[in-house]
Amino acid sequence: MKPYSIKEMYSDQESYGEEHVTTEITFEEKDYMLTFQKSDLELMNAWVLENGTSLPANLSEDLIELIKEDISRKI
Repeated sequence: MKPYSIKEMYSDQESYGEEHVTTEITFEEKDYMLTFQKSDLELMNAWVLENGTSLPANLSEDLIELIKEDISRKI
């Protein structure tokens, strides 16, 4: 069983024509928003969403790799 759940995932086109995949997950009862470059799933940014604000997230490389694998199967 995965230690997180994906709540939403969408693809969007950012500046300079680069496509990104943004996913919202729940992990350890907190909500996170992660944005990856669609071409190679490089992590662009990760935020923890708390009390109506977003703060930089500190997620383990192992967790990020699991999320990347999950995304690659879905796109």
